[in-house]
Amino acid sequence: MNIHIIRSDRKTISIQITRDLQVVVRAPRQLGRGEIERLVEEKRGWIESHMEKVRGELKREEEAAGERLSEDEIRELADRALKVIPERVRHFAKVVGVTYGHITIRNQRTRWGSCSSKGNLNFNCLLMLAPKYVIDYVVVHELCHRKEMNHSKAFWAEVERVLPEYKKSVEWLKIEGPSIMRRMG
Repeated sequence: MNIHIIRSDRKTISIQITRDLQVVVRAPRQLGRGEIERLVEEKRGWIESHMEKVRGELKREEEAAGERLSEDEIRELADRALKVIPERVRHFAKVVGVTYGHITIRNQRTRWGSCSSKGNLNFNCLLMLAPKYVIDYVVVHELCHRKEMNHSKAFWAEVERVLPEYKKSVEWLKIEGPSIMRRMG
């Protein structure tokens, strides 16, 4: 296990796994090397599981690299999204109890959706590559911003009221989302 220690004026110790599978330990200057090594050994299970997660992400990235979407495929996804998403927005706006402005479909590399202060909604055409429950989650997430323009406890309570199992979608986006986003090229 390759361990890199970074000492600073911090009060706590943290462990990070980098994309090149290096273990980075950030530690207070006065903490002895033996204490750091003891903590790393104590956290070995966590470190190994996170290394496995990074390996999985790297593998998915490699697989997705050869699956870039063509302009025609992106256009096709956007056309599908223009049919599917506005219908889901209409449905869930009633459930959430909000109004909204324009709906725009974009081909973005970083966001699944957004909501402006004027109530305009933007959605990524790549949502068409996700399961229906994930599409519904992103729609509900953005509509809930019409009530709470933040990610406060009140916001998440509203999301959960509408979609009690929303965390399943959050997890799906965390695991599968990056490889889908990379297909944008």
